[in-house]
Amino acid sequence: MSAAVVLMAYGSPERLDDVPAYYADIRGGRPIAPEHLEDLVARYRRLGIEESNPLNAITEETRAALERSLGLPVFTGMKHWLPRVAEAAERALEGGADTIVGLVLAPHYSRLSIAGYRSLLESAVGERATLVFVESWHDDAGLVAFLADRIRGTDAHVVFTAHSLPARILADGDPYRDQLLGTSRLVATEAGIDDWSFSFQSESPTGEPWLGPDILDHLAELHARGVDEVLVCPVGFVSDHLEIRWDIDTEAMEKARELGMRLERIEMPNDEPAFIDVLAAIVHRALAPVAA
Repeated sequence: MSAAVVLMAYGSPERLDDVPAYYADIRGGRPIAPEHLEDLVARYRRLGIEESNPLNAITEETRAALERSLGLPVFTGMKHWLPRVAEAAERALEGGADTIVGLVLAPHYSRLSIAGYRSLLESAVGERATLVFVESWHDDAGLVAFLADRIRGTDAHVVFTAHSLPARILADGDPYRDQLLGTSRLVATEAGIDDWSFSFQSESPTGEPWLGPDILDHLAELHARGVDEVLVCPVGFVSDHLEIRWDIDTEAMEKARELGMRLERIEMPNDEPAFIDVLAAIVHRALAPVAA
């Protein structure tokens, strides 16, 4: 068996000038309202993303670290930016891989997210190699232990967060929300934390209901209950990107200050060695049945 890994992520614009094309890709070419685009550009500019994006560097560092740990080729494939998932698959095949592990840098399954990555990778690989796709790793013991270490011993109220999705997914039996709550419970139990809650973030202005409560509304509710110190643990994210640096570090932080609350968040996994060990173990388990 000759194996390789396609490590997938959502993608992020490399520089400020790429923002319009990036969001056009996300929207499948549908135009974005000028005021929404201006708001997005302003956010990237405020975060200092002019000529380079730190998220892309973090993703590359994660890929390289995982490759070193596994001793296998690892290729990055982006859903909405470069290099594309199809390009990563082609590079793996050109390198002689007959087995490809697909792993998304997002632990929780939804048909609106992970299913899309799978479809892209399946289409790219076809019958040319065996595809082993990791659909979810929300209850992975290594991930749970890693996050528990981030919150263990805190005196603050812990708020677990994840990217919101349209609420209509619940009617279809989508497991996304249940998996997120499951991860939160496992992490809190592992860390010995009883004082915790969950909220969503990063809702998009699509004109339909999204999963809630939103983190900003939730902070107001916690303040009304007498909570004055919060530690945010974004269980749905593994990297420092816009949804962390803007939605948590900027908007949520500003809301907390407005309410007279103290808000901190955990350090994101990024390419930390202990997190790379988690990813490597997931790949090894995925390959075990194929290698047997």
